[in-house]
Amino acid sequence: MTENRDELLARVAGLYYEDGWTQEQISARLGYSRSSISRLLTEARRSGIVEIHVHYPLERVPGLEQRLQSQFDLHGARVLRSQGLAYAEMLRRLGNLGARWLEENLTGSSILGISWGTALYEVASALRPVPGTGVRVVQMIGSATSRDHEVDGPGLARAFARRLDGQYYTLPAPWLVNDCRVRAALMEDRRIREILDLAAQADMALVGIGVTDSALSSMVRAGYLSVEQAGALKSLGAVGDVCGHHFDLQGGLMDIPQAGYAIGIGAEVLRGLPCVIGVAGGEAKAPAILGALRARLVNALITDDLAARQVLELSQPLEA
Repeated sequence: MTENRDELLARVAGLYYEDGWTQEQISARLGYSRSSISRLLTEARRSGIVEIHVHYPLERVPGLEQRLQSQFDLHGARVLRSQGLAYAEMLRRLGNLGARWLEENLTGSSILGISWGTALYEVASALRPVPGTGVRVVQMIGSATSRDHEVDGPGLARAFARRLDGQYYTLPAPWLVNDCRVRAALMEDRRIREILDLAAQADMALVGIGVTDSALSSMVRAGYLSVEQAGALKSLGAVGDVCGHHFDLQGGLMDIPQAGYAIGIGAEVLRGLPCVIGVAGGEAKAPAILGALRARLVNALITDDLAARQVLELSQPLEA
């Protein structure tokens, strides 16, 4: 019965999206009411039988890209001309920039490491299907207890692998545990060690850049940090994190309790990867982006022009 239903959904969707029939014409042809055809089209999209991709105009700012690349010795930079876009729309377009970068640089032998968060979700959503690449996608930080698995959990690794026609490897653990002894035991688990060893071999990594502002924090949204905990980190001087490694504006890693409870790729391992692409935008994220660049937790960047200008301004030495 499921196959018959899927065949019906595909037939209706094909007539509508590929052949250009109206819903009225499909209704008359198949003997369903117009409202039923509308519901079938909606179901086809929700079930994944129909995938719609909007290819946004991606005007870049080469001057800012060159300045960022030169000042921070980056492997590459992509700066979107945001033109006053709302944050959600800007993030979608950054996702498109990230998707194009991956499509241009990943090969069949590539290992792609990923963290999690909304920015990476937008990259995965913007990827065009690339058949037969065989890319291996591996989670670099735990997320098994996250509240939003499409954005933060194994579902994100699955989405990347599906688009890239590759395999995915998930880290079967939460990002944070409550006891350092529990963390030590988990880090010795064979399955977790295998995944982290694979992550350490990544040719390319794609990471979000988190902030300590609770209103924008992926960790607060996912339930790993409370609003109060995020505020406490901010008061200690933390401006953001990459893969759970918090840092200050100067790029110094923070000696905080969460660092001893996190399960995922180590900061030094992350720094040793050939290409770590940070995806983040908006002026509010500029301090976190700057801290991540100075910490060398990312060595490539996808951002927007407002954030890029603010990063460059913040990086200038104060006049005496």
